[in-house]
Amino acid sequence: MVLLNSLVFFSALAAVAFAVPAQEKRVHRQADLSDHTHDDAHNYQYDHEAFLGKEEAKTFDQLTPEESKDRLAKIVDRIDTDKDGYINHAELHYWIKHRQRRYIQDNVNKHWKDYDKNRDDKISWEEYKNTTYGYYLGEEFDDLEDKDTYKSMLIRDERRFKAADRDRDGIATREEFTAFLHPEEFDHMRDVVVQETMEDIDMDKDGKVNLDEYIGDMYTPEERENEPDWVQTEKKHFTEFRDINKDGFLDAAEVAQWVLPGEVDHADNEAKHLIHETDTDKDEKITKKEVLANWNMFVGSQATNYGEDLTKSHDEL
Repeated sequence: MVLLNSLVFFSALAAVAFAVPAQEKRVHRQADLSDHTHDDAHNYQYDHEAFLGKEEAKTFDQLTPEESKDRLAKIVDRIDTDKDGYINHAELHYWIKHRQRRYIQDNVNKHWKDYDKNRDDKISWEEYKNTTYGYYLGEEFDDLEDKDTYKSMLIRDERRFKAADRDRDGIATREEFTAFLHPEEFDHMRDVVVQETMEDIDMDKDGKVNLDEYIGDMYTPEERENEPDWVQTEKKHFTEFRDINKDGFLDAAEVAQWVLPGEVDHADNEAKHLIHETDTDKDEKITKKEVLANWNMFVGSQATNYGEDLTKSHDEL
């Protein structure tokens, strides 16, 4: 499962002090629980990040097995909201959704202080533009080697900002700024998400996505590298599922169905998956004992670096 891809000009962003991270400038799939492949045959990193949240997972990656289990036991207590000693699907689903919301909230808070220069708890387009592009605006980006890329970034940012600015006053509230950073979370940003995806994948600019463009956005083979099995699977998905009208291309409507499948609830699917894999007595709910017995399922088989890494204590979630 390939999720949010970085822009090809990611390295150029370093020249702009406060630019929004590349993965937030283009949403290429529906926001997911993890950037890792959901492949339990090889590792549990997807489950790990889904359960803990991406930032929290970074802490667990440096814990010994004993520390991980102790921390995990405390998290289980928090998930068990009715304190009956069991985690059911509803509780686990709510927890995973909570981790998703928390990730977005923390991300917005992190950027907010950089852009709200006059501390009025709002961010104007001028504040964002000047903070992000500042010095280069007066020079028309002439000092930059790839000035066309920066010009296109500015155009894209302004278009996305205007779409997020629902009252069209040129000023983003916290909710509007959240829509700017995470457009995949808002229905009114759907057209922007689709447009940005088309612009980035449609390399020949014919207004549609062919199979080579679809695969090329996910996978570029290395010299003498065998094509991974998942590439063949994606080619099949393109032909059988993505290309709804079977004309060999994805138009904007088909891209919308692909990148923003509104009926898919990844948190719900992940909750079902974790319970299925952990529920040894098959009563459709899991105990702390069952969770800890399958702790790698939740914190990742590589999460502790084989027990060699240590980290300082971390505050409770």
